[in-house]
Amino acid sequence: MKAGELLTKLTTELQGEWPELDSQIILAHALGQPRTWVLAHPETSLSNQQISQVQDAVSKLQAGVPLPYIIGHWEFFGMEFEITRDVLIPRPETELLVEKAIHWLQASPERRTIADVGTGSGVIAVTIAVHVPGARILGTDISCAALKVAKRNAVKFDVSSHVDFLECNLLPPHFDPLPTERHFDLICANLPYIPTEKLHRLPIYGREPEVALDGGADGLEVYRHLFELAPDWLAPGGMILIETEAMLGPQTLSLAYDMFPDEVTLHLHQDLADHDRLLEIMLP
Repeated sequence: MKAGELLTKLTTELQGEWPELDSQIILAHALGQPRTWVLAHPETSLSNQQISQVQDAVSKLQAGVPLPYIIGHWEFFGMEFEITRDVLIPRPETELLVEKAIHWLQASPERRTIADVGTGSGVIAVTIAVHVPGARILGTDISCAALKVAKRNAVKFDVSSHVDFLECNLLPPHFDPLPTERHFDLICANLPYIPTEKLHRLPIYGREPEVALDGGADGLEVYRHLFELAPDWLAPGGMILIETEAMLGPQTLSLAYDMFPDEVTLHLHQDLADHDRLLEIMLP
């Protein structure tokens, strides 16, 4: 079967929000080519093995398995990261956090120590390391399986000498020996922030790691813990960037006002959809 014919067939069969795009990604994965190449070569014939691979992927997608887990990788910040079912699928919204982090670090060449708390697949830590020469980053996660994925991504993008990974709950006790500095200029965190009850009603429930999604009764449980630990780890004049749930911006901002000294500067940033998405906390 030709690629163009199969693409038309898949687009008709698949359900969902973007059936044409999903079809292109599945076909590109089977052929081992970029999606743009597949579109430019509709006359390409697929082998029986490739057709079988496409059919298997379609069956999994129709059964509810997210596409990134089927193909084993996903794009973030223009980079293709390895993704497994042990980690959260990277979202475009998180690119706002990375953009702010890179911009701040590039404007402050004396600040190069960063913590990526709840690193997951390592997309935040690795992307910052790629774009900020000299950065020293510690990625932490409670999941050993997730850290293995993050380490492979650091190796893939040749930044493993700049990024260390540590299994712990948010940040380690200060007396633990660390491969990085004793304080961080920047702390980034994309932690579980979906309220439990809301999470149980969402399509992603049961399809992505619950430990990376469930933020407790009000969605702020994990951030309360982080806000208790962060001041001891942050260098003077340092910054914290945390991703927030779209509807919890004001509550997250209020929590930071309550838990940080009066001298801190707080700013809530909106994403491209005008949802509250990123809380910036700047220490004096």
